[in-house]
Amino acid sequence: MVAGGPAAPAELPDSSPLITRLEIAPLTVRGRRTSGQGVQALDIRPRQLLLEIWKATTRYSFVNEEWMFGGRNGRNSISDAEQLLCIMYPGYQMAGMGFVRPDETARDVAEALAQLGDCRQIPHVMVRTLLDYMERYSDEKGNPSFAGGSYFQPERDGEELTVEQLELEVVDSFSMSITLSLAVLGFVKELRPTVRRASWQEEMNALETAAAGRLTAAMVGTLRSFTVRSFTAESEDGRELCDLVNVSGSSQENVLYELRDALAQVRASLSELTMDVETPSSEVMEDDTQLFECGWTWGITRDAPPVEVGTASRVSHAPGVAEAKVSLYFTLVALDGITDLFSDRTKRLNLITPEQQGLARALRIRLKLAQRYWATIARFGRNRWALEEIPWRGRQPENEGTETDYESLLATSITVEALTTEQSIRDVDIERVAKILEQLARRGRVTGRARQGELAITLHDPGIRIELTGAETLGPPVAWQVADFSTTLLKSVARTAYITRDSVLRDRLVTLADQIWSQHLQRRQVAAGPNAMLWDNIGNVFNPGDAVNPGDALASDEWAGTNPSWYFTERVMESLVAVAGISEIAPYSKRLADLALEMLTEADHLHACELLRQSWSFAVPTRTQLCGIETNLRRAREIRELQPATAIAILQKALRELDALALARWA
Repeated sequence: MVAGGPAAPAELPDSSPLITRLEIAPLTVRGRRTSGQGVQALDIRPRQLLLEIWKATTRYSFVNEEWMFGGRNGRNSISDAEQLLCIMYPGYQMAGMGFVRPDETARDVAEALAQLGDCRQIPHVMVRTLLDYMERYSDEKGNPSFAGGSYFQPERDGEELTVEQLELEVVDSFSMSITLSLAVLGFVKELRPTVRRASWQEEMNALETAAAGRLTAAMVGTLRSFTVRSFTAESEDGRELCDLVNVSGSSQENVLYELRDALAQVRASLSELTMDVETPSSEVMEDDTQLFECGWTWGITRDAPPVEVGTASRVSHAPGVAEAKVSLYFTLVALDGITDLFSDRTKRLNLITPEQQGLARALRIRLKLAQRYWATIARFGRNRWALEEIPWRGRQPENEGTETDYESLLATSITVEALTTEQSIRDVDIERVAKILEQLARRGRVTGRARQGELAITLHDPGIRIELTGAETLGPPVAWQVADFSTTLLKSVARTAYITRDSVLRDRLVTLADQIWSQHLQRRQVAAGPNAMLWDNIGNVFNPGDAVNPGDALASDEWAGTNPSWYFTERVMESLVAVAGISEIAPYSKRLADLALEMLTEADHLHACELLRQSWSFAVPTRTQLCGIETNLRRAREIRELQPATAIAILQKALRELDALALARWA
């Protein structure tokens, strides 16, 4: 779940299972400066940091018994959802951070959310706040709305967007609403058994109905924003695609032949598209001389047909104006939201209704199709991937720069998600992805110092501008500003570390995550003022003199007086959840596993020899010791594959005890 918009350590309780290593360079942290020379080791505790975000969010948002919406860029359906997800998302994504059942709420969770009340009041405050959100972003007929509002910007300074343009629905809002609606539906389902009061039951029923309707509408909007666009190899788009993947300097004919062969499986999958939403013509599926691309554009495509669903009265089917041209950014945004539809929690709580199942299946087909297409394009090439050519080649040579660096990151993120679905993941592929992420971190000045006036700074401030082609039919040209390079990078690094079990490669990725956090993201946290411990203080990373336009920069102490950026705070929260997820998968070292097997073989042999030599008439301590050794050997054999280092430690103890018995016999 990622959405777009304008840019803008206490001790961990023993109950927390998620601790990841972090190395942090000397800098001021919460009012103190780290000591020592060079890099100092520090533990990043995702749970504790998320609890701090909760405390800061509720302190800023819940004033005088009322939730105050709005941030740095004003109110809209996306910003308000980001503000709510800063609370809701970790609550269901991470074990031990739930606050639905009062009797099961952890003490540190209750303390972090104490601004909302006690353990029994917290859920009911959130019910009322979530219901307020659902009602505000619905039209007079009760249909959910997904307008971009204040996140839209005019392409040219001095122009003003029309009301019709501000009300345009955007993929970011669809994706964010899918995630928020699922969080709400699960929240209500788990809360209902604990509620007895009739008035509260009515509020929860209203919230559940509104969330289900919003989920359906968001799924429909996401479907209507998907597109498959075909073009000939001789067209401008065809030449650009061939140029993008041709990293070896092959002839145009060879590239076209290999590209068509690589995309054959994706082309065959186009026939699986259902619901008649931007279904490609038979010419694209049958004529392999036609090139194509698939994914999501920024909003509902022009002339997109309506989608028939059981709750059609809850879906407005607004006419689309977006040009049917794929955007990597909006494709990744859509994929993140769709993925939440198929999470373990969604399945366990049965959050998808029968009438939504058809929409979910159609979205899953598109998810797999887009992932497979862009992963194929990114990994095209025999000796070198197209993705390894950084930056990706722009539409014009002069465009190769920060914008294509960002597109390289987006393509890498999609490739990582595609790798997670493959049955056999090769560490050699993950290592290549790791190299790309390391290079992007350096080029984007996330892990290195920026020079004054360097263009890489624009990746973060003001960010990349995406033209929303088609919106100009209702007024002046419209742009969408994105400045989530560093958070997207950290999330991709964490996801890559999650899918590898190679201990060396995993440690390398964790080290990169450490650097991204300590050298960039942590420094952007506001240190003082009403929005303390929230984001975004970009001036603390790039000094005013570093900016391309120094006059546009704020001094570091001025950020404390500005409103928080829910856009960036939500993405920091999401990246921390991804970092915490690394701990769910144990690392694996074949070298250690093989060593443990060799040690186990020797220990088994020595133990068997002792059993042959010893008599059961011997002293009880000796017999007890041999039984204990046998138990340890059995334990080491059971965990050798999953925890080889632990198995080695157990075997070392067993071998020392066996050697002590041998020495005692010869003494």
